[in-house]
Amino acid sequence: MDVKHENGRFFVEKNGETMAELSYVPAGAEQIEVNHTFVSDELRGQGVGGQLINEAVSYAREQNKKIVPTCSYAKAKLEKNSDYIDVLAKNK
Repeated sequence: MDVKHENGRFFVEKNGETMAELSYVPAGAEQIEVNHTFVSDELRGQGVGGQLINEAVSYAREQNKKIVPTCSYAKAKLEKNSDYIDVLAKNK
């Protein structure tokens, strides 16, 4: 699946329509806040949400930023996978 990245979001399109999306906003100089995840019914259950999370994690690593997940899906995915511990912002 071809995941695109622009304007604070990672997304998958089909025929120009957004089928899945993970959005984020800057949260200070060293963090990004993942605040929304959406996967269409058509793509649900195919691991697309996880793919979007992986893209966000790769981006955070490249940019040397931590992720603050305020979206419940992203929060669950990031906190349950020890591979992501390096990019998960510590709770204060």
